[in-house]
Amino acid sequence: QVTLRAGVELDARQVNQYTLTLRAACPGEDEVEERLFVQVTAGQALRCDTPFATAGGDVVQVLADVAPRTPLYAVLPQPLGGLTVSGGCPGDPQPHRQEQPWGQLRNHDTPLTLTRRGLVLAPAGGFDPSNDTQIFRLEIEVVDRHGHNCSGAVRVEVLPSHRPRVTFPEPQWAVTVPAGTGPLEVVTRVHASGDNVHYAILAPVAPRLFTIDEVTGEIRSTRRLEVGHALLLVRAYNALHPADHATATLNVTVQGTDRRAPSCVPAISVSQVPETVSPGSTLVTLRCTDSASTEGWLHYALEGPPASHSRFRMEGPRLQVNTTLDYDSEAVAAVGFQFTATIVVTAGGESPRSTRVPVLVMVTPVNEFTPVCPNGATFTVPETAAFGSAVGRVAGTDRDYPPDSLEYSLEGGPSPAQPFSIDTRTGEIRVVGPLDSEQHKSYRLTVRLTDIHNDVDPAKRRSRLCDVTVHLQAVPDQAPVCTPEVQELRITARSGGRQSVTRLACQSSPNSATLAYTITGGNEDGRFQLEGNTLFYLPDDLAEPRTFVLLVEVRGGPGAPRRSTTVALVVHVTPRSTPVPPSTTTLRTTLRKEPLVVVRTEAVWHPPAWFVAVLTVSGALLLAALGCMARTLLCR
Repeated sequence: QVTLRAGVELDARQVNQYTLTLRAACPGEDEVEERLFVQVTAGQALRCDTPFATAGGDVVQVLADVAPRTPLYAVLPQPLGGLTVSGGCPGDPQPHRQEQPWGQLRNHDTPLTLTRRGLVLAPAGGFDPSNDTQIFRLEIEVVDRHGHNCSGAVRVEVLPSHRPRVTFPEPQWAVTVPAGTGPLEVVTRVHASGDNVHYAILAPVAPRLFTIDEVTGEIRSTRRLEVGHALLLVRAYNALHPADHATATLNVTVQGTDRRAPSCVPAISVSQVPETVSPGSTLVTLRCTDSASTEGWLHYALEGPPASHSRFRMEGPRLQVNTTLDYDSEAVAAVGFQFTATIVVTAGGESPRSTRVPVLVMVTPVNEFTPVCPNGATFTVPETAAFGSAVGRVAGTDRDYPPDSLEYSLEGGPSPAQPFSIDTRTGEIRVVGPLDSEQHKSYRLTVRLTDIHNDVDPAKRRSRLCDVTVHLQAVPDQAPVCTPEVQELRITARSGGRQSVTRLACQSSPNSATLAYTITGGNEDGRFQLEGNTLFYLPDDLAEPRTFVLLVEVRGGPGAPRRSTTVALVVHVTPRSTPVPPSTTTLRTTLRKEPLVVVRTEAVWHPPAWFVAVLTVSGALLLAALGCMARTLLCR
């Protein structure tokens, strides 16, 4: 038995007959070949609309707050007359004649549902109120009663909703009702903002003393109320999106009609005081009244954490400071520079009643202390320190909170006489100019320390001037190094201005020192001139070639005597046109011998001033002693 199915859509207008050749063979028998003729007649086929039937499918965009089971899309195939639905989804009514084709989902990993009539519905619980776009793809197959089918796809894009979230204006509040309140009497009413807000009481479940209207938020009693307390946990939620909800706490106090708690003004106390407030200062004075004041008196007590209870006290209805509120202490910083407490006002009598007044005291900083200079702010830096080299750090201190919050500045700023700068945040001193131990043995700097962020008023700042000494460490001078030390040069004299001969390449130690160049020999007739390290020749009426041997002394710059280097320059000067007399004399070439250059380095010792003074005084004392001795011998 062979089942034959069409692999593509058949069109009788193009091909109305197919001739198929079938070959079959059973085991152990010969192959049998038969021909099969398939005739295609014109008829109607089931077709799905575009873009549903395209490869990408149709696209539907909805908001995430759409109501549950809302129709989002309808599959609309082109109907054929006389169709009968041959199947349906489980639980749907039985099909009857003349119905539309029915559809079914190929993929089941989606919260969306598809009805027998081809409607795509939103999930029964609604979409997830996410901040991101959610995408669901549905592959749908449509089948009629004859088995004709077509298929397509739908992509549902769920966009984030910008509706307001459900919120309570306050997370908790209290209400007082008189004892004897009857059943179903309104106790209070809660309200939450949002869309489609409904209400429910989550706790307590038993005993159920109160009920709430899920739409209006009215809370009613379920029985006659007696004196006591009840804590209700109320939830407000979006009926279309239960995941969008908020909770609040309601404290219900049932009091006797003639036993109401005292009423106080203010009901909440918030104070802001500077840290320098003196003990005994009054922060707030309560004005409390009792409806049954004849039954007793009002008693004031302070409750709260130990940090708050020890720093404040009650003197009747007055809340006063008990100890200093030091903003700069670690204990105050640990509580965030604010203290919380509760004033309990109790009315005396046979059954005391009390009212609680929350208190919040915020402490503000006051700039009390002046910055302190570091001890022994003395640094040493070599005179060869490069630009930007670190000298040292001025570590000032300040007792105000935040500790050591200082700003550094250098009085007078950087200058040739004060070649230093200071970092305003870290206090680090750096070199920003040339240093010379011959001119300055040390520098005395004045650094200003200014505290910042230590007062509620930014303009209230304290500062102190600190003396900082920077000693220069002398670096022994070394003779300049010239490359090469001996040069042999040849030039041709030309008329006109001076002409450049060579440029000396010398380096000093340190590299920043300025070199001085002087011609010390071989320039008796003044034909050469030095400008910096460049040698110039001054033209003259030179008739014949001439050789000059110049000695150039290179020193480490002006000031005290420094070590020097001598460079030898052998300059051969040839006139522009030198006549050569006719002669038959055979020219003889004499090989030039390499000159022997002797470089003598003179070691110069420069004693310090104190040594010269000591030597002078010692010599004078020695001469006086010799004089006295000679006088004694002559007298004898």
